[in-house]
Amino acid sequence: MICKVANNIKPCEIETSLSSLSFLFVCLFLELDRMMIYIFVSVFHLSSAALTSTCSPQDDFDLPVFMNNGDLTIGGIFPLHYRVELPSTDYIKRPLAAQCQGFDPRAFRWALSMKLAVEEINNRKDLLSNHTLAYKIFDSCSTPVTAQKAVLEVLNGQDVVQSSMCSGAGPLLGLIGESGSSQSIVLSRTVQPFQIPMISYFSTCSCLSDRKQFPTFFRVVPNDDYQVKAIAQLLKKFGWTWIGVVIEENDYGKFALQGLKREIENTNICLAYHEIIPKDYKQEKVLKILKVMKESTAKVVVVFSVEGEFYPFLREFVTQNISGIQWIASEAWVTASVLAETYPFLDGTIGFAIRQGHIPGLQDYLKTVTPERYPSNPQVQELWEALYGCSPSTSSLNSHLPSCTGKETLRQEHAAYMNTSSPRVTYNVYKAVYAFAHSLHNLIHCRPGNGPFENFSCANLNNVFPWQLQHYLEAVSFSVSGENVNFDDKGDSVPYYDLINWQKHSSGDIQFVKVGLYDGAQHSGRQLVIKEQAIMWSNQQNKVPVSVCSNSCAPGFRTAARRGQPLCCFDCVPCESGKISNETDSVDCLSCPEDYWSNANGTVCVPKVVEFLSHDAMGITLTVIAIVGAFLTVTVLVIFLYNRGTPIVRVNNSELSFFILLSLTLCFLCALVFIGEPTSWSCMLRHTAFSITFSLCISCILGKTLVVLAAFTATRPGNNIMKWLGPTQQRIIIFCCTLVQVVICTVWLVVSPPFPYKNTKYQQSKIILDCSVGSDLAFWSVLGYIGVLACVCFFLAFLARKLPGNFNEAKYITFSMLIFCAVWLAFVPAYVSQPGKFTTAVEIFAILASSFGLLLCLFAPKCYIILLKPEKNTKQHLMGKVIK
Repeated sequence: MICKVANNIKPCEIETSLSSLSFLFVCLFLELDRMMIYIFVSVFHLSSAALTSTCSPQDDFDLPVFMNNGDLTIGGIFPLHYRVELPSTDYIKRPLAAQCQGFDPRAFRWALSMKLAVEEINNRKDLLSNHTLAYKIFDSCSTPVTAQKAVLEVLNGQDVVQSSMCSGAGPLLGLIGESGSSQSIVLSRTVQPFQIPMISYFSTCSCLSDRKQFPTFFRVVPNDDYQVKAIAQLLKKFGWTWIGVVIEENDYGKFALQGLKREIENTNICLAYHEIIPKDYKQEKVLKILKVMKESTAKVVVVFSVEGEFYPFLREFVTQNISGIQWIASEAWVTASVLAETYPFLDGTIGFAIRQGHIPGLQDYLKTVTPERYPSNPQVQELWEALYGCSPSTSSLNSHLPSCTGKETLRQEHAAYMNTSSPRVTYNVYKAVYAFAHSLHNLIHCRPGNGPFENFSCANLNNVFPWQLQHYLEAVSFSVSGENVNFDDKGDSVPYYDLINWQKHSSGDIQFVKVGLYDGAQHSGRQLVIKEQAIMWSNQQNKVPVSVCSNSCAPGFRTAARRGQPLCCFDCVPCESGKISNETDSVDCLSCPEDYWSNANGTVCVPKVVEFLSHDAMGITLTVIAIVGAFLTVTVLVIFLYNRGTPIVRVNNSELSFFILLSLTLCFLCALVFIGEPTSWSCMLRHTAFSITFSLCISCILGKTLVVLAAFTATRPGNNIMKWLGPTQQRIIIFCCTLVQVVICTVWLVVSPPFPYKNTKYQQSKIILDCSVGSDLAFWSVLGYIGVLACVCFFLAFLARKLPGNFNEAKYITFSMLIFCAVWLAFVPAYVSQPGKFTTAVEIFAILASSFGLLLCLFAPKCYIILLKPEKNTKQHLMGKVIK
């Protein structure tokens, strides 16, 4: 079937000998992907027939759909049919030829746009002047095998008179094709050994950008890397995090799925499922896919498929009563009118379409293609059958259809064929033809000495090689319909898409409305532009559909992934205390700064409540008690001063009583230093003032106890102890006992003084302002010293409790010291266990309680006698017990 001549596979001529011809055909066989077996057989037949210089085809072949002659030839391959029906075979006899089924008027329009562009260029004077373009257009039937057969037919020459496809090598310089990526992969690998450049108008697989595998491949459509980026941004824009993906079983679908997974890998978008429409269509497999879609909670489905593969899938979809699906269309079917006309439930579909353009005179040109003008063209007959459901009188095909004249008028409602208002793929074919034309124009107008080849030479116009054309194609830059067209170093064009929304018109027809765009040349964040108000969703709804595995977590919550499920499926967990989340679907909660805490909702950090013993209810209460205590003490002091000459005051050294009352007043007043916000001075003052005043008070009581004990002991004969406990000695005892405490406090303040600090550990939601003691050893030494003085007083007073006399102070001192020690022993565990301001309150309470205990025990009985029983305020009464 196939003949090849190698006069244009290298930059130099090769002798057309038997050995070289056979060698080239073997090389061709090694390069072909899934090459048909009969090609290999034809090599040996050609070798044996070469001696007679004759060639005969080994099998039936298809004539071009359209062709014309010219100086420079380009080929075109289009999927004029949706599928191929393979005949059954028993491997005994030769199988019948495969039959193409399902004519596609849309693809036929693409082919005609190539024909129109060539005729338009040939009529121009400013482009390829004095040269004409020739073309040969074949049908691929949307399958790689048939596409490969078509490209081999394009490569062969054709005898116009004998219609022989084996008359020699065709002078093919470039190829336009194909729409499907799988077909383009086969075509590119087939023409690659001959270094023939190829421009695809609709193959978007990112794999074709690999220059090592496809060095001669170009395209005027963006590759799928940009489409999946655009789709991923679309999903993020509308918050669709739970999606399904359906792809066709070929390289286009598989690479698109890989690209989409790569784009959503580090996002919050997850795949609920991904299913493959089988190439070998079987209802059982399709029903399994539809069952998955029906049971899934994903309401957004992304489909990477051509319309021919998707059409029968939707036919089964209708029967399954599946609703609420928001379709995301790939560029392969987003402008497929046949789907919009057949399946109106697809309204609301949204997807990215390749850039539209303008082709002048296209609609009028399409109307000229009729069975009347092309009576022997079977594809034109099939067009009429597809559009009108009738068979032209000149056609012998499909005789079961009603006959028609072939003169019927093409109308606008034949959208699959006549939709020329916004050509996209058709426009890409148009651009591809012009890309070849401008490249050939630049090649022809090369000036010797400035050429791109060896020794700056130019191509020989009588023998142009395809590899020379590729050089100019790589550098071509031209404008068509206001668009600048060029190719990058991978053979790709500028990534630009229109965002198309399927909107149902009042008449019931679905219209393709542009609602945005994606410009891959823009900076990140500015690539996707959407007119959200212009979008009409399914069932003419204005509300954006929802497709999530789990509802969004409100601020104040974080997401917690469910075990064994995708990251998009999660539970909402409230943020822990002290942490917040101020965004929806936060992965983690953020800790608040040290001085801040979370609010009740966990959405914002607020300043922590600062807690200290202030002038609140508790502080005011303690303040009043302290002032009342000080006032009572001063009152007693005044009473004693007023009655200082009476026996009850003078007994046991009235001077010590005045010192005790003065120190008790200071003890009451020092409690006030503990109330209010701690400062450096107040922290140092509160502990030192308290310890020194109490030491002074207990020292005075100790002196009084010694005097009482010595006074009654001195009555014994020969005992002169009182001379060692005179007023001077008593002052020295008080001074020395107090001085010890002063020294301890001084060392404390110098070495490690108390200081204010913020306690955030005990209760994290609050800042407890308190005074740190600085040195625990010093603090407990101060308290310990006071305790030692109190214990000595208690012990001495206990010894003197039974001494004679109507007013033996030893009893009251014993009782007061008992209360004092009890209070401070209870203070220790309470102080350690109480937090915050309660620690300070406990210390104030201990100070006040012990002060009141001393005041009442020591002075209440005397005041009672002075004020209420003055008759007992006599020396005889006080000494009456001794006289007895």
